[in-house]
Amino acid sequence: MDAPAPPKIPSADSDPAIVVSGRSVCPTVPLYRIFWEYFLVGLTAFSMAILQKLKSVVAENKWMSEEEMNDGLALVQLYPGPIMVDFTAYVGYKLRGVPGAVMATGGFILPSFLMMLVLSALYFAAASLAWIHILLAGLEALVIGVIFNVTLDLGKRAVKGRLESIVALFAFAALLLRLNAIWIVLASLVLGALFIRPAAPKTQLSESGPGTAAPRWFGIALVSGVVIAGVVFAALLRGEVGALALSLFKIGSVAFGNGTTIIPLIQSDVVDGHHWLTMSQFVDGIALGQITPGPFLITAVFICYKMGGVFGATLATFAMFAPSFVMTLIFSEVFIRIRNFKFVRGALGGVLASFVGMLAFVILQLSGATLRVPVAFVFAAMAFVAVRWFHLDILAVFGGGLSIWALLMAFHVV
Repeated sequence: MDAPAPPKIPSADSDPAIVVSGRSVCPTVPLYRIFWEYFLVGLTAFSMAILQKLKSVVAENKWMSEEEMNDGLALVQLYPGPIMVDFTAYVGYKLRGVPGAVMATGGFILPSFLMMLVLSALYFAAASLAWIHILLAGLEALVIGVIFNVTLDLGKRAVKGRLESIVALFAFAALLLRLNAIWIVLASLVLGALFIRPAAPKTQLSESGPGTAAPRWFGIALVSGVVIAGVVFAALLRGEVGALALSLFKIGSVAFGNGTTIIPLIQSDVVDGHHWLTMSQFVDGIALGQITPGPFLITAVFICYKMGGVFGATLATFAMFAPSFVMTLIFSEVFIRIRNFKFVRGALGGVLASFVGMLAFVILQLSGATLRVPVAFVFAAMAFVAVRWFHLDILAVFGGGLSIWALLMAFHVV
């Protein structure tokens, strides 16, 4: 009787992805493939569907296991920066190190960057048309309803007890007293580290990216040098473009959460501090960021296009996303050693609670500046109900709302 054949051991060459003890073993993915897959996501994913698209592209290509994706999402919420962009960089880094992170992030951002350039040019070219301002007033009302929903969602996640409530109220009061938003974030971080103690995370992060430690750290050092060179370049620029770029570098280095939670920091500098945009222009920029695919913070293109054209918009995009990109690379290597420290989790809890208070203040300011007629309040409420209870897509809310607003314009109701 013949002996049974030994079990076949799969290899990376015979299977696109093999899961071993919850971790995927994926063969080398070409850099152009990483760029193209994320370019398609950046071209087609809107608003709340972005995370689903980002996870789908990883799962469909069998680049990571579900456990590894959850690890990555847990990681990118524990340091400053836009979560969706940082998760993209994390996946790229895990696949192909620093070059993979660059390709993934660049592919994800590029489509919305180009679209926002076109929309910004059209917006400022048509700024003198009276009917454009009336139409945009309806869009501004819809934006306020959407942001109110985001604030409630964030509050439900971040304000879990008395201490978080105190931090949120502190942030609201501090903005009301015109204190600098960056100092509010830093103070909330310290308060959270000292007094807030969230539950420990249940996931365990897998270590490092591909390759040996020395080449990985060399690549991280190289990218860090490029970002530092960008900061120096912005500091040497004379005029408002350099000043705005430095402001966005600063905001990108300290702002936690998704794109919407970073709105208070941008508004504090761009509108209240330097008056680079009016409040109405700022709300319009937020709206354009909502209706374009890809990361919401591409609104930075709109802000800097007004002052520096294509060059300014490009520099602003780099400034907005570069700090957290570098942090993603570094924290992918070292954060598993410190993420369970209680003061680290507390600091994050404090910062997120502060954003609830700051967003509430932003809504108060935006409402006073843009809701000028009774029907605008109705539209803001309609947008809130549509996204909160009917779970309608942002594009459907904005498209349908603007269509109704245009009809009201035709009959001279607004």
